[in-house]
Amino acid sequence: MQVYFKKLKSNAILPKRATPFSAGADLFACLDKPVVVKPNETVMIPLGIASQTSKQDITMLVFARSGLASKFGITLANAVGVVDSDYRGEWIVPLHNISKQDFIVEHGMRIAQMVITPVIFPEILEVNQLDETERGNSGFGSSGLQ
Repeated sequence: MQVYFKKLKSNAILPKRATPFSAGADLFACLDKPVVVKPNETVMIPLGIASQTSKQDITMLVFARSGLASKFGITLANAVGVVDSDYRGEWIVPLHNISKQDFIVEHGMRIAQMVITPVIFPEILEVNQLDETERGNSGFGSSGLQ
C-alpha cells in the first residue's frame, strides 16, 4: 500500500517516522510565521499537504504527540482526527492548549502524528429489537474501577 502526499506549499514537510518501526509518522506545521496558542485556546495549524491512498479501505488517524501533551499541555481539540481516503484537501490540525502558558508553534515543528489503519464499511440497518446480553444497557462506569 502507498500513501501519496502532495505539497500544497513549497515549505511543507512530508510526514516522517522517527524510527523505522514507529507506528506513527510525525506531522509538521507549515507556517509563514510563528503562531501563539494561548491557554484554553484552539488554533488551526496547516500542514501544507494533501493526500491520496492506493487503497480505499484505510483511514489516516491524527493523534497528539505525547511529548507535547505531557510537557506543554498541547493536545488536539478533536482528540483524534480522521482523514478519509477520499479527502483531497489540505490537512489542518486543531491544536488546543490545556496549560496555563502560551505555546508558540513554529514552522517545521512536529505537532501531531499520523497512524494508518484499515476501515470496515458495514451495511447499516435499522431493526426493531437487539439481542439481550448479560450486560444489557449498563454503561458509563457500570463495571467499576477495579
